[in-house]
Amino acid sequence: MSNANPTVNLLIVDDLPGNLLALEAVIRGPGRNVFQATSGEQALALLLENEFALAILDVQMPGMNGFELAELMRGTEKTRHVPIVFVTAAGKESNYAFKGYESGAVDFLYKPLDIDAVKGKVNVFVDLHQQRNEVRRQVKALEKSRQKQDVLVQQLQLAQHELHKAVRMRDDFMSVVAHELLPPLNTLFLQTQLRKLELDRNNPDMFQKSGLAEIFVSDQHQIQSMVTLIDDMLDVSRIRHNRLTVRPRPAELSSVVKHAIAQVGSQAAATGTVITLKADEEIAGCWDEFRIQQVIVNLLNNAIRYGEGKPVTITLSSANERACIEVRDQGTGIAGADQKRIFQQFERGQDSADASGFGLGLYISQQLVEAHGGTIELVSEAGKGAVFTVRLPLAVPAEIAAESAPSSILAKA
Repeated sequence: MSNANPTVNLLIVDDLPGNLLALEAVIRGPGRNVFQATSGEQALALLLENEFALAILDVQMPGMNGFELAELMRGTEKTRHVPIVFVTAAGKESNYAFKGYESGAVDFLYKPLDIDAVKGKVNVFVDLHQQRNEVRRQVKALEKSRQKQDVLVQQLQLAQHELHKAVRMRDDFMSVVAHELLPPLNTLFLQTQLRKLELDRNNPDMFQKSGLAEIFVSDQHQIQSMVTLIDDMLDVSRIRHNRLTVRPRPAELSSVVKHAIAQVGSQAAATGTVITLKADEEIAGCWDEFRIQQVIVNLLNNAIRYGEGKPVTITLSSANERACIEVRDQGTGIAGADQKRIFQQFERGQDSADASGFGLGLYISQQLVEAHGGTIELVSEAGKGAVFTVRLPLAVPAEIAAESAPSSILAKA
């Protein structure tokens, strides 16, 4: 129990002021407040305003007597648990004690009062009250501690979930790395072995001009695939460590888009996909050309991969101080349940089990667009193609301008 007990309130009720003064002199002491009431009504008002460790009631009072006051106390939630001790001048042979216990009394005192007995009884009830308060305090402290423990358990469960998710993502990442990087590496290795074999056989035909051109195209394709995959991995690392920045410079949007279309030309040709650019006007703004081109390339690769060889259209427009880039395909589309998921790391469409790539393109694109202060939206239905819409502010937002100062980390550092 706490050593620093709060002040305890005691209530004495008697219609004779002299009796009240005498009784208070007996029971008062350090850490005790003694309240006096000369009527039942006055006592009830005090009981409703304060918390008492004990109420000592005179039985015989004009108006509301002690028994009636006790019955009212027991019928009120706030006062029903206050211990009651009756004081009476009637002899022990009367039936007052029986009626008093029926009214909820815990003890009886008879006049003339035995001072030591009064002090002893009051001390007992004061100690009980303090013990009850200490128990309540400890129960509240335990409940508060339990609530804190519940919060900690929830935090631990969340951390455990995040840890499991991180481990699963790591395993998925390593699996995708092996799946995506091994094929181009194996192709390069086998081609190198083949060339060495031809050299050992003194067969230089494949190293003539036409053969060399084919070798260069093949090698370039395999190396570019690996470079793209590694760049994606590096971008994810930069994003996780808040090191992905943009370097806005004045740029014209249709020029950026044309460079992106040229970059995916071989992939589009391989699937027979025709890409059409619709740009009725020049749209000048301030963007990181390399990063915006990266976003468009990712969206075009996505359209080519899932577009079933059907035409892809890019439409450029501007309104309300924002540029709009719309990439529309006519492919398999994306079900509503998957539309948020595919913007997460290592996520791809449901029908993409055999598709190449890490499943990072849309995740990185969203981060790059948001780094410019823009938005990227998707509208699609399964089997009805998809429309990705990128909106970019024409001017550089103030916070991005501050981040892109010369002292900041380079986007491709």
